[in-house]
Amino acid sequence: MWGFFAALISGALMSIQGVFNTEVTRQSSLWVSTGWVQLSAFAVCVLAWLFTGRQSIAALWQIENKYVLLGGVIGAFITITVIQSMGALGPAKAAMLIVISQLIVAYLIELLGIFGVAKEPFEWRKILGMLIAIVGIVIFKWQK
Repeated sequence: MWGFFAALISGALMSIQGVFNTEVTRQSSLWVSTGWVQLSAFAVCVLAWLFTGRQSIAALWQIENKYVLLGGVIGAFITITVIQSMGALGPAKAAMLIVISQLIVAYLIELLGIFGVAKEPFEWRKILGMLIAIVGIVIFKWQK
């Protein structure tokens, strides 16, 4: 049950963050805004680490598949693309397209069993669900 609520909170926070970051970008620049997001996130993580256990940072160098350490780099590009999409499309349209993209890529990762994720069998109902979501975007975007 916690995973369900965590996902809802994550989606809400991503939408709010996207709006905030877009406004910071409007008043400064894309790279200043993105840098601030990453720097402030780093500061929060350091503080949380100081107060919650201080596990060894050296454990990072023991990770087997070094490519998974690129999550922060990807995070910077996520920030940039969210800012740009929300600025161009508005929060609702951008969020819908972002979620559909996440869903499609996540399903492909499961289908192909890549990045250490357990391979899942193909299911038409999941494709149908994605198509319904895409139709929802078309309806939402539809203008008279």
